[in-house]
Amino acid sequence: METASPMELHRLEVPAPQLFPFAIGTFDTIGPLSRAAFPHRHTFHEIVHVTAGAGEHVIDMRRWPITPPNLGVLAAGQVHHWARARGVNGHVVLLEDAFLLDRPGDRELLRRLAAERPWQALDAGAAAEAAGVLGEMLREFRARRPGMASVLRAYLHILLTRAARSADRGAAARPSAAADDPAERFLRLLDGPAAAAGMTVAEAAAELGVTPGHLADAVKRSTGRTPGALLRGARTLEAKRLLAGTGLTVAAVARAVGFTDPAYFCRFFRRETGTSPGEYRRRSRAAPEKDHARRDPSIARPGDGP
Repeated sequence: METASPMELHRLEVPAPQLFPFAIGTFDTIGPLSRAAFPHRHTFHEIVHVTAGAGEHVIDMRRWPITPPNLGVLAAGQVHHWARARGVNGHVVLLEDAFLLDRPGDRELLRRLAAERPWQALDAGAAAEAAGVLGEMLREFRARRPGMASVLRAYLHILLTRAARSADRGAAARPSAAADDPAERFLRLLDGPAAAAGMTVAEAAAELGVTPGHLADAVKRSTGRTPGALLRGARTLEAKRLLAGTGLTVAAVARAVGFTDPAYFCRFFRRETGTSPGEYRRRSRAAPEKDHARRDPSIARPGDGP
């Protein structure tokens, strides 16, 4: 009988950031789990600046070649691992949402980068800029001087803004949502376990203290998609993570994403992805698709069409 939680199976436990919800170091100083070769997820966001190494970085089933210098941005809840990685080195930044509590624009920008461009191959100029900013952040973090948090947030803003500039799509050019904007708060809900387990639009609206109609209007204006489509995408993505990264049965995956009837889950999954859960698992393990996330309509991205 399967009793283990799929969330536990996917979680990577690392020491909590010291002093406040932020930490920076090298792959070696952060620890060996920073190069974990098994699928896992974090309760915190992670930014990696890879300056050496080979292999692949797999983020939500999409495989990205390690071709240093690279910059990776992962939001809390995304599943990733390092495949056939050799000699990976560089900087690692860990931060919780609380670190950016007073910077909703940066928090939104980090999530957008993680969703739309989680891995970048940097040109010489962008690589030098990233190395310079991260070097300053590391020195500031080690010095522990008064005002450290404010300085680190300023450097993080520079790092994220420059990462958006170098991405194919200019995430920095998008209007930033206010901290109390229903759409911005709804997008944060998509990262949580309730969305992955089948939260409805009515439940999301109640959680945010707005009517379903108001939520639909705000989310549509901000993302171009409906709340229902984004919730289905979050649920489908969680199912894919569990099918590709765990040994749970299809019935156990169905329960984990809020379905009491495995047959209904299979119909839902086929409607969203065009394939059955079993076939998706076989395909993801036999021949992982390098361009899977870009082609798959069930992985909803803010700004995609309805």
